[in-house]
Amino acid sequence: MTTTALLTDHYELTMVRAALHSGAARRRSVFEVFARYLPHGRRYGVVAGMGRLLDALEEFRFGPEQLEFLRETGIADELTLSFLESYRFSGDIWGYAEGDCYFPGSPILVVEGTFAEAVVLETLALSVLNHDCAIAAAGSRMAHAAAGRPLIEMGSRRTHERAAVASARAAYIAGFTSTSNLEARHTYQIPSSGTSAHAFTLLHDSEREAFKAQVDALGADTTLLVDTYDVTAGVATAVEVAGPDLGAVRIDSGDLALYARQVREQLDSLGATGTRIVLTGDLDEHSIAALAAAPVDGYGVGTSLVTGSGAPTAALVYKLVARAQDDGSGGAPGAELRPVAKRSVGKPSRGGRKWAVRQFDASGRATTEHVTDAPPGPGSGRPLLQHLVRGGEIIGREPLDAARARHRSAVAELPPHALALSRGYPAIPTTFAPDND
Repeated sequence: MTTTALLTDHYELTMVRAALHSGAARRRSVFEVFARYLPHGRRYGVVAGMGRLLDALEEFRFGPEQLEFLRETGIADELTLSFLESYRFSGDIWGYAEGDCYFPGSPILVVEGTFAEAVVLETLALSVLNHDCAIAAAGSRMAHAAAGRPLIEMGSRRTHERAAVASARAAYIAGFTSTSNLEARHTYQIPSSGTSAHAFTLLHDSEREAFKAQVDALGADTTLLVDTYDVTAGVATAVEVAGPDLGAVRIDSGDLALYARQVREQLDSLGATGTRIVLTGDLDEHSIAALAAAPVDGYGVGTSLVTGSGAPTAALVYKLVARAQDDGSGGAPGAELRPVAKRSVGKPSRGGRKWAVRQFDASGRATTEHVTDAPPGPGSGRPLLQHLVRGGEIIGREPLDAARARHRSAVAELPPHALALSRGYPAIPTTFAPDND
């Protein structure tokens, strides 16, 4: 049995065990995922990972192996084991759609169910969303810096093997055009591409032999890595071997802007006017932006992307914001929900079940992220929360291309300063009405 049930924190089962004994476990509760701030002074966040979270929720089951482990370790007593054995999330989940933007305080995920069935999802939700939103935010900045030039996600060798697949998915949502990761192509149908490493050139007795072997196997439309020895000589050899119809050359080191200009002139002089130039080598959004004037046809990005370009987590938290009053029924469904909030210094939360809309000016530019305690009415703005799970049934799945298209639209709604790469404040403010403190 494939299960995600143990991808969780010990303290969640501690709380479930205690709540089952106190009788509070079945109280209707509302949890919320939000960010108190945007990391590194960024102007907007990007929602990614909702589809992965729904898949993980579907596999959140405690089978015999997991139950025996919890019994042997003493983590769960018999009452808790009985609860976990029959665990199926039966509540409702709302979330911002993948690809949309979010801002501090945005309730990007709302989980409503009994306390016990909702609290055990905390680590699962945060591990998926913190990672994917961080990668998507970095990827979005890189896509903007690339200004329409294709971006290849190439970070598989710089992160955990499963994180690499999730990173490729998040990057594709944010505007990357392809990935080097074959599992990402297999699982999510993301276009894949790959050239060769310096090892392939070094394997052969000469650069010419290496290029000839690659062209013979893959055709002239392949991409040849030309910086193993000398870039100028490598380009000349590549065109001699493949002819003027050579697909592309890749440069992975040195002064990339200088090389790009020199190589473009050299390719054109050799008649390879249609041969593309792809740059790789520790690129991030700032170095990509600095290459805007260079004659470049595409970029490959690895380390900076899969580490969130300095912000490997989105700083999202999962907090209880409302619970049922104990009216004698133990807080069962139908009982009145009472707002609850933390008062911790530096880590406060806002109580109450929330809804959100994005408001716009007359020109269609976003002006405000407005959060209320009631579902939005007509004309109040674009509703942001979508029903993802209803009564335990997943209803919010969508094709990955829909999230990709949504992201383009969501970024286009933002004011121009949202796209600045320098540190700054959120592009639009988040307002709360009424105040749920």
